[in-house]
Amino acid sequence: MPAMIEIVEADITALRVDAIVNAANETLLGGGGVDGAIDRAAGPRLVTACRALPQVRPNVRCPTGQARITSGFDLAKFVIHTVGPIWHGGARGEAELLASCYRESLRLARENGVRRIAFPAISCGVYRYPLDAAAMIAVREVRAWQVANARASSVIFCCFGVATRNAYRRTIGIAENEN
Repeated sequence: MPAMIEIVEADITALRVDAIVNAANETLLGGGGVDGAIDRAAGPRLVTACRALPQVRPNVRCPTGQARITSGFDLAKFVIHTVGPIWHGGARGEAELLASCYRESLRLARENGVRRIAFPAISCGVYRYPLDAAAMIAVREVRAWQVANARASSVIFCCFGVATRNAYRRTIGIAENEN
């Protein structure tokens, strides 16, 4: 059976999956938005686990475009932390960095036996990545990964709000008025 892609409008911390992807910042020590919600839901041990990850340079545990994995504690088996690019108009390599977030997260998922993974709309909040462009990259990278990897993980795009859900549905070819 081929791996699936689902699109849901939900709170990512309420999903029952093997791994939840955290749209983090480079410090991996918490933040707002999805990052803050995941930290609260996973419990205080998540920040402790992130603090234990080595810094690659001062105050950077995960550079933009890369990913790191920790236990998910009270949330899921794993949390995969990835740092998306801040949108600066598209001329600073933002598309490749965002694509790398998905590839690196999926690589870690495969290496750790993840069967079901949930992604938020990486970089689409305070980092201001245009929603339709981000959804196109996300869907392209996940589909390519699933084609290239037998027994690939099933993926949930967890959307916070109807606008995000509709962007992913448009991208994946699902009519917006279907439920």
